[in-house]
Amino acid sequence: MKTQIESIKRYLQSEQFVARRQAVVALIMRGNRGLDLLRCADFVPPLLIRLYLVPVFWMAAVNKFGHFQATADWFGGSLGLPLPYLMVFLAATTELLGAIFLLVGFAVRWISVPLLVTMAVAAVSVHWKYGWLAIASATGPLATERTVAAAERLAQAKEILARCGDYESLTEYGSFVVLNNGIEFAATYLILLVVLLVTGGGRYVSADYWLSRRFQDQRTE
Repeated sequence: MKTQIESIKRYLQSEQFVARRQAVVALIMRGNRGLDLLRCADFVPPLLIRLYLVPVFWMAAVNKFGHFQATADWFGGSLGLPLPYLMVFLAATTELLGAIFLLVGFAVRWISVPLLVTMAVAAVSVHWKYGWLAIASATGPLATERTVAAAERLAQAKEILARCGDYESLTEYGSFVVLNNGIEFAATYLILLVVLLVTGGGRYVSADYWLSRRFQDQRTE
């Protein structure tokens, strides 16, 4: 064992290893310089995030306004939130304006703040107690007794459907799942909103960028 360790030490100190290490470092540096060229497209990530979040908040707002009474009853009853009607109105309005503002890239950083608050409240009051997973899973490090039991019941339900119905037709447009309602999706939206809060809407493809350019030009005149 000592002999092997000594051999490794001699190799690490050899000119051959030093030369190879320098070659690898040089290769990495050249690769980094090549990747630096991607900075010219730094406006793409915030654009993609905005476009990803637009339908999320739009549908959330539409569902709240479309089922206002039921949502208010849920807010005040199951969730125990104060002033449920006001809370529904504020949440739905924030999500609706958020979808519109994110689409055009207007006031992206400003609208990200109330959207972050809305998602944080949803994560804590609705999803936190169910753990991480949004869809119940019986496997993986994030599986819990709850999700394992849900997966077992899903298997039983599938068996009943396969035995008593046209299972292939029922699952033609997607497989059946059990909604675990964990914080997975809410946390994802929170992270994306934090990115927008820091980066803004991005160059070229947001109203914020062109408004900023216009006001800067006016100040320099």
